[in-house]
Amino acid sequence: MIFRILEEQFAQKSRKSKAADQRFMQLALALGRRGQGRTWPNPAVGAVVVKDGVIVGRGWTQPGGRPHAEPVALAQAGEAARGATLYVTLEPCSHVGKSPPCADAIIAAGIARVVSAIEDPNPDVAGQGHARLRAAGIAVDIGLGAQEAAHDHAGHFRRIRDKRPHVILKLAVSADDKIGAAGRKPVAVTGEAVRARVHLLRAQCDAVLVGIGTVQADDPVLTCRLPGMEARSPVRVVLDRALRISGTSRLVHSARATPLWVMTSSLSEAPAAMKLGAAGAQVIRVPTTSAPPPGLDLMGVLHALAEKGITRLLVEGGARVAASFVAGGLADEIWLLRGPDTIGADGVAALDALPLSAITGSPAFKVRASDTMQNDTLTIYERA
Repeated sequence: MIFRILEEQFAQKSRKSKAADQRFMQLALALGRRGQGRTWPNPAVGAVVVKDGVIVGRGWTQPGGRPHAEPVALAQAGEAARGATLYVTLEPCSHVGKSPPCADAIIAAGIARVVSAIEDPNPDVAGQGHARLRAAGIAVDIGLGAQEAAHDHAGHFRRIRDKRPHVILKLAVSADDKIGAAGRKPVAVTGEAVRARVHLLRAQCDAVLVGIGTVQADDPVLTCRLPGMEARSPVRVVLDRALRISGTSRLVHSARATPLWVMTSSLSEAPAAMKLGAAGAQVIRVPTTSAPPPGLDLMGVLHALAEKGITRLLVEGGARVAASFVAGGLADEIWLLRGPDTIGADGVAALDALPLSAITGSPAFKVRASDTMQNDTLTIYERA
């Protein structure tokens, strides 16, 4: 009888401990997401220091990627970090970069236990951070919150493993699967709540990409226009093989305030590139495809962006660009925003000549989440 009571008490204590671990890891994940879009080329990590069930330090990777989340949380905890538990959404770094290794800071702070969501695939880390902590006598638990952490750090993982960013394709379509009116004229197909959500998504991405057709048709500015978040606008990227972008466009006019990168071919005219450079834009030459119709090689574009540190790329259009990413297997995540109204048979199809079922009916994608915003719906697909 006594043994059964002791076993039940131990089980209750274990359940409470696991529940606490999950709660603190969820907080660390939420903190890490605060940095998305601002920390590239570094991942947006979150960290929480807990002593005797009380949070004594919180941190997330700061703009520009430094300082990292762990030293921020440890600095806030101070002496309370000694004997405490650190919850972190990615393996602490173990190498000397532009800042000292986080693993060394954790050891020096006297942390007794580290709960780490997932191992860092960066070959400079790749298990070495966890190993260094264990060698110092710190208990290390790995895997709690791993699925969420893998999604949150998908851009970092993709850049390390595949030398390209994580690609999020946004499609705002009418009830009859159109994205524009006849003659490629722009038309609002979703409401204000969706537009606000898209602007938030822009702030959470490192860069936003459109084709030259969208620039000529819509003259977009592609910034985040949520009140108080204007400074979190992503790098604007335009696919423009022949450098047809106008010097009077709003993108070029705002190039000194918000970075503008124009991806073009090696054959585009030098004078046009010089004019864009003088306006504050950066011209980046990438390979072209040989198959008709001629265009920029998307993998070459993605490699170039990754080399410049971009980890999370939002693709906003137009139809031909979106279709190219889907057909090329380069869309990792798709945000399908659908309005309640129809445009008509002469409207612009969402994926040009490709049916929308290439996403909605494809075994290559699965639904991760869905939501309703006023009269509109959002369905998020991810690669299966």
